[in-house]
Formats: sequence, C-alpha cells, structure tokens
Amino acid sequence: MSALRILILIVNILLWLSGWLTAQTLRLSLEETVALSKNQSLASRQAETLKKTNYWQYRSFLADYKPQLSLNGTLPGFTRSYVEVTQPDGSIAFQSVSNNNSQVNLALTQSIALTGGTVYLQKQLQRFDNFVQHNTVYNGIPFAVGIQQPLFRYNPMKWERRISPLLYQEGDRRYYQDMEAIALNATDFYFELLIAQVNWKMAEANLAGNEKLWQVAEEKLLLGKISENDFLQLQMAVLSSKKALAASSQTVESATLRLKMFLGIREDEAVELDIPVIGNPYEVDKQLAVEQAYLNRSEAMAFQRQLLESDRDVNKAKKENGLNAALNATFGLSSQGRYPGDVYRNPQDREFVEIQFALPIMTWGRNKARTAEALANQEFVQQSVAQGKLNFEQEIVTQVILLKMLQQQVKLTQSADELAGRRYQIAQDRFVLNNLSVTDLNIALQEKDTAKRDFILALRDYWKAHYNLRKLTLYDFENQKEIVEKERI
Repeated sequence: MSALRILILIVNILLWLSGWLTAQTLRLSLEETVALSKNQSLASRQAETLKKTNYWQYRSFLADYKPQLSLNGTLPGFTRSYVEVTQPDGSIAFQSVSNNNSQVNLALTQSIALTGGTVYLQKQLQRFDNFVQHNTVYNGIPFAVGIQQPLFRYNPMKWERRISPLLYQEGDRRYYQDMEAIALNATDFYFELLIAQVNWKMAEANLAGNEKLWQVAEEKLLLGKISENDFLQLQMAVLSSKKALAASSQTVESATLRLKMFLGIREDEAVELDIPVIGNPYEVDKQLAVEQAYLNRSEAMAFQRQLLESDRDVNKAKKENGLNAALNATFGLSSQGRYPGDVYRNPQDREFVEIQFALPIMTWGRNKARTAEALANQEFVQQSVAQGKLNFEQEIVTQVILLKMLQQQVKLTQSADELAGRRYQIAQDRFVLNNLSVTDLNIALQEKDTAKRDFILALRDYWKAHYNLRKLTLYDFENQKEIVEKERI
C-alpha cells in the first residue's frame, strides 16, 4: 500500500508540474491574436474612444435643432452711484441713485434649418427697487412670440444638416477601418514572431542533426571513409548551428516582447504560435469589392462631403456678396404695476418689427474675386475627388489580384517545403551510408531551410493581403457579409 501511495503522489506531482508548465506558455493562433488585438490592445481602446467622441459630437449637432428651453436673468442688479442728469436749461447735475433692477426671462427657441431663422416663445418679469424714493414697480411680458429670419443670406444651418450626417458616417466607418488596420498590424507582429520561432526551431533541429552527423563523421574519419576537410566542414556546421540558435533565440525574445506589448499582455509567459492554415480559397469579385468599398469606406463618405463643402463655399460667396437683410419681429403682451400680479392684469399689446439690410455698392471687384475663388476651388475639389476615386478603385482591384496570386503562391511554396524536407532526409540517410558528399548535404540543408522560410513568408504575405482587403472594403469575402454595423441616423 505504501508503494501505491508513493506512486499516486508522484503521478499527482507530475500532473501538477505539467499543468504549471503549460500555464507558462500562451499558445495562440492567428485568429486568436487578431481577436485579442481588437479586444484589449491600446490601439483598439483609442479607436473606441474616437468612435465615442464622434458619436457625441453628432448627438450635440442633433440637439442644436431641437427646441431649447432656457432661463436667464439678473439677480440682483444693485446700483449705488452718482449719475449724470441733464437739466431743463441744458446744464448737467449729478444725482445720487440707489436701486435694484432685476429680471428673469424664460424662453423656448426653435431653429428652422430650411430658412436659417429662429422662432421663440418668451416670458419675462422685471422688478425695479428705488431705495432713494422707497418704492417698487414691476414690469413684465406675460407672453411673446417672435422670429429672427435672415433674408437673401447664406444659410449655414441648411448646409450643416447635409454635411454633419456625412461627417458622422465618415467617423463611424473610420472606426471599422481602424479595427481592420489593428488586425493587419497584429498579423505583422504575429508573423514577425512566427518567423523567428520557425528559424529557432530550424536552428535547433539543424544543430541536433549536425551533431549527429558529426558523430558519424568521427567514426568515418577513423575508418578513413571521409576526408579531414569534410570532417572539419561538418564541425564548422555544428558551430554555425550553435551561433544561429543563439541569434534566433534572441530574435524570438524581442519579437515576443513586441507582440505582447501590442496585444496588451503583461504576464511574463512564453508565447507559442501556430502556423496558420488556409482553408478553401475564396473567390473575390472585383466589381463587388469596389461596390462594397463605396458603400462602407470612410473615404467614400469623404468624397461626398468634399463636394458638398465646395458647393457650400460657392453658395456662401455668392450670398454674402449681394443684398443681406434680416427680419426681426415680436408680438406679445406687456404690463406693469406695483405687484407681480399686476403684470398679468389687462396687459397691453406689444409689437416690434424691423428689417435690417446691407447692400454693397462699390467693392472694387472684391465680391467678384471671392466668388471666382470659390468657383475655382470647387473645380479643383471636383478634380481631386475624381482622381481620388480612380486611385480608390485601382487600389482595391490591385489588392484583389494580389490576393488571388498569393493564394497560388502559398500552395507552391508549401509543396516546395514538403519536397525539400523529404530531400534533406534522404540526403542525411545517403551521407550515413557514405553515398553523398558533405557539400551536397549542405546544399540540401540550405534548400530545406530556404523552402521553409519561403513558405512562412508566403503565408505572411497572404494573410496580410487578406486583412488589407477587409480594411479596404470593410467586407468579409470569406463569409460573404459586411463588417460594418450600420446605424440609422
């Protein structure tokens, strides 16, 4: 029984140690790395913050066009001083005053984007205390309705209502592009570490293989079946493998640190990466890619916004160069008395109407020059947008072609990697049987390592192209669905 208990204890200790060692290594696939980068990296948190800022800016814009209720006033408005008073004979006397002039005003205003004007409802109460004569009077406006309406003038509200939604959509789509850019950067860091780990594993395997071949060569040297030059060449291969292992180990540590910093991983643990596999290649239709890019990309919204802004600037230049007028009108009731209630007893009509205007007569060509400048800028913007659209479409089509080419490249380099691995194994066996030279063996080793690196580099280029196409179109062609979660605005 004691031997059985000791065996069970040893097994438990080994299981615990196995779990502890496993916990010290974080194993990640490319898909998991991308998900981590989008969920917890500093770059993703910055993108989230910018998205929130864009959202609240748009909410603030919408609130400006809803009824605004405000209360303002002066409480108290105390004055004690000497004031200048003109006498009947034209002379001036300075009279002592001591009073309190307080008022409160309650107003409900509504902007009218179509006309650029503002309508309002108003209530006002004013109290005046004369401390010299010891009396108090009240004045007030129980009700008033008014309008402030620009005439023949540039209407900024009309253009804001057209441009601000595009600005919001542009910022919202930029968030999704930022997230796909984060995925692309994560892919870069992932393959930087993966290449370093593959090089380290190859260096480790090459060292073990060269040491084994060196031992075989020692026996052959004693039997006279190998020259001393070949023996020394194998010894140099062992030393080179040790140097490569040390260098690759340092590269792995540096690349691991960079990946962990980007992902926001602070734990002191090793990271082991899987070689990502490619499933069934998916077809990408060029026309569909361009259409999705125009539907989803922030640049597509920016094209529309830039054209609208140039139209706005032309409209502003033309409107501000001619007759500018404004209508201010108010109708309501007003009254006064010794008590607050007197303001609401038998109020009198209160009307106010005015039209202000400004008409430039002689400007020495300034107005014409401003309009011509706005028109020239509009033409330049139209040309820039047209060129931008061409570059926009060309970049997407180029990426689609590149992705298809890289799909084929991965298959070819994978086949070459498998063939080179088998060839090197055969070369090792032939060398042991004294049927291959050291030079041919080294050539097979170099071809094996080169083929493995080419395969990993092809995988890197493919996955970068994959995530870059997602960023350029904001469309998931692999699953045939949009990446953008569109909101109604």
